[in-house]
Amino acid sequence: MATLQKIRSKGALLILFVGLALFAFIAEEGVRSLSSSRAESHQRIGEVNGKSINIQEFNDLVDEFVSVVKFTTGNDNLSEAQMQQVRDQVWQTYVQNRLLEHEAAELGLAVTDAEIQEIIKTGQSQMLTQTPFTNQKTGAFDVEQLNQFLTQYKSIKDQPGQPAEAVEYYTQLYNYWKFIEKSIRQETLANKYQSLLSKLFITNPVSVQNAFNARNNEKEVLLVSLPFTAVKEEVKAEDSELKAKYEELKERFRIDGPTRDIKYIDVAITASKADREELLAELQEVATQLQAEDADYANIVRKSASTVSYQALPVRRNALPSDIAAQVDSMSVGSQKGPFLNAPDNTQNIVRLIAKTTLPDSIQIRQIGIGGIDEAATKKTADSIMTALNAGAPFDSIAKKYNQTGEPMWITSAQYETAMLDESNLKFINAINTQAVGTTQQVKLGNGIAIVRVVDRKNMVEKYQVAIVKRPIDFSNDTFNKTYNDFSQFVASNKTAEEIEANALKSGYMVQQRPNLQSTEHNVAGLSATREAFRWIFNKDTKVGEISEIYTCGNNDHLLVVILTGKNDSKYANMESEGLKEYLEGFVINDKKAAILLEKMEGCADLKAVAKLEGAKTDTVRHITFASPVWVPSTNAAESALSGAVAKTAKGAFTKGVKGNNGVYAFQVLNETQTAAKLDDATKATTITQLNRQNSSAVMGFMQQLYRNANVKDNRYLFY
Repeated sequence: MATLQKIRSKGALLILFVGLALFAFIAEEGVRSLSSSRAESHQRIGEVNGKSINIQEFNDLVDEFVSVVKFTTGNDNLSEAQMQQVRDQVWQTYVQNRLLEHEAAELGLAVTDAEIQEIIKTGQSQMLTQTPFTNQKTGAFDVEQLNQFLTQYKSIKDQPGQPAEAVEYYTQLYNYWKFIEKSIRQETLANKYQSLLSKLFITNPVSVQNAFNARNNEKEVLLVSLPFTAVKEEVKAEDSELKAKYEELKERFRIDGPTRDIKYIDVAITASKADREELLAELQEVATQLQAEDADYANIVRKSASTVSYQALPVRRNALPSDIAAQVDSMSVGSQKGPFLNAPDNTQNIVRLIAKTTLPDSIQIRQIGIGGIDEAATKKTADSIMTALNAGAPFDSIAKKYNQTGEPMWITSAQYETAMLDESNLKFINAINTQAVGTTQQVKLGNGIAIVRVVDRKNMVEKYQVAIVKRPIDFSNDTFNKTYNDFSQFVASNKTAEEIEANALKSGYMVQQRPNLQSTEHNVAGLSATREAFRWIFNKDTKVGEISEIYTCGNNDHLLVVILTGKNDSKYANMESEGLKEYLEGFVINDKKAAILLEKMEGCADLKAVAKLEGAKTDTVRHITFASPVWVPSTNAAESALSGAVAKTAKGAFTKGVKGNNGVYAFQVLNETQTAAKLDDATKATTITQLNRQNSSAVMGFMQQLYRNANVKDNRYLFY
C-alpha cells in the first residue's frame, strides 16, 4: 500500500518519464526507417513511370544476358568494353519493356500463355530460328526438337547421378530457351502495341491520288536566288533574339537526362629517352641470343616478354603482324632484322626467318583417334588398324568400329595460324602439312594416337617460320612518377579554373572542353577507366568551377584533371553552352539577312526587277515536284519551301519572297507537265505500300515519346 501511494505521489513525473521513453522509442524507429529508406534509395539504379529498380535486380538481368552471350558465342571471358555493351543493351530492353507494359496495362493489351504456345508451335517468331532447335536442311524452327529437349532436360534433372558435363550443358540450354521464350513474349506485346498505333493512320484513295500527283506533276521555273551571302550589311545576333529563337526551337534541344559542361587536361604518359635506350639495349642482347647456332627460339622469345608468342609452325604471310610481313619478303632463310622501330604500334621489333617453304593452304583428312591409359595397348590397336587399312579395308568401316565416322574434313591455315596451339596440336599440324595425298600415318599425341589419311591438298602457298620479338615502348615507373609529380605540382600551384586555363600552355598542358556530357556516356575525354572521374562530374555536391583530383586512367597511361564548368538538370540543353549558342546565332543571323533581302525584293514588280538586285543569280530549274525538295545550284541547297511554293503557283504566274535555308527566292513558272505514269492498279498498290511504310516510320517514334512521358531516371553511372 505504501509502495502504491509512493507511485501515485510520483504520478506526474512517471507519466513524463514514460512519455519521454515512448518518444525516444518512436524516434528511434523513425531513424531506423529513415536510414533504411536512404539505404534503399542509394541502391536504386533507375526508375521508369515511378517504379524503381535496384542494383541487385538489374545485375540479375545482366547476369541472365551474360549467360546467354557466353552460351551462344562460346566466349567465357567478356572484356570490360563488352560488359558495358551488355549492360547498355539490358538497360534499353528493361526500359522499353517497362514502358510497353505500362501502356499495355492501361489499354488492356496482354499476351496469353496460349498465344505464346501457338507462336512456338507454328514457328512464327524469327527468334526461334536462332535456337539449336532447327531443321538442319531448311533452317526452320522444329518444335519437335524442342519438345524432345525439354523431355530430356526433365529426365536429367530428376534423375540423380547424371554426368556433371551433361547436367551443366542441359541447364545452360534450358536457361537459354527460357530467355528466348521471355523475349518472344516481350516481342509479341510490342508488336501488338505497334499494330494498334499503326491503325491510327489510314491510307485512302484521296491520299493515294495526292501522293501520285506530288510525284508526277512537274514544273519548270525561271528562278532568281538572293543568297544570304549577298547581304553586305553587318548582322549581329542580340541576346534577346537568341533567347527568342531558343524558345521557338526549344523542342529540338530536348535531352533525356542530366548533362554537364567540363574542361579538362589529359596528360598522356610516354616513354622517356632513357626508357627507349634501356629497351633498345635489352633487345640488342635478345638479338644476339637469337643468332646463336643452338638458339632455343621458344625460350628466348618467351623470356623477352614479346607480345607475339613463338610457334614452331610455318604460317602464311598475312598471318604475321603487318610490319613483320613487310620485312620477310626481302629476307633470306637464316637472316635476321632488328631491333627496328614500328611507329604505328609504338614497338621495337626483331624478326628472324627460320624457314621458308611451300605448303598447302587447305588439307582434307580422315582420322581415327585411339586413346587409353595403356600406351602399349593403344599402339597395338593402332598398328592393327594400320594393317587393315593398308590391306584395303574401307576407312569409314574401320572408324565405325571405334564409334567414329571417319568422314573427310577440311583443315585450313586460317583455322590454326592465329591460335595458340599446344604441343600435340603443333605436332599434328606439322605432320599433315607434309603428308602426301592418299597416304596414312600414325601421329602420337600424348597417350593417344591419331591415324590420319590425307584425302586432298589444295592451294599451295608460301609459308614462313619466324621468331618474332615485339615489345611495346613502355614508360618506366620513374617516368610515371616524374610525369605525375610535375602535373601534380602544376595543379597544386594553380588553385582556380582561371589560373589553370591561363597557365596551362606555358607549362606544356592543353585545356580541352566538352559541353553537354551526358550521364549515359561511359567515359571522359574518350579514355577508359574514368569511372571515378565520371562520378565526380555528376555528383550533386560537385560545384561549378570546382577542380577534381588527378585521376589515373586509360591503361594507367593517362592522367586526367577535370573542371566542372556547367550543370544542367533540366529537360532541355542549356542555351549558354557554346555549341548551342553558335547554332542559334546561325538561325538568327539568317533570319535577319532574309528580312533584309525580302525588303529589297518587296519593291520588285516582276522577275526581271528581282534579277537586277545586287547579288541575284538566275537559274532555270526543271522537274520540280511537290514530293521532293528543289535543289538550287546557285545557293547549293535543297529548298523544301520552294517545292511547296512552286506547287501552288499556276503556269505563267510570278511568285516572290520565298524564304529558304540558304537564301530568298522569286520565280516564274514556265511550264507544267505530267509524266507518262498512270495511276493504274499496280501503281496504286505501290503507292499504298509506300504510304504505309511512311506511316510505320512515323509510328516508330512512339518509344521516344513514351520514354519522355515516363520520367525515366538512369543512375547507372553511380554504379559502373
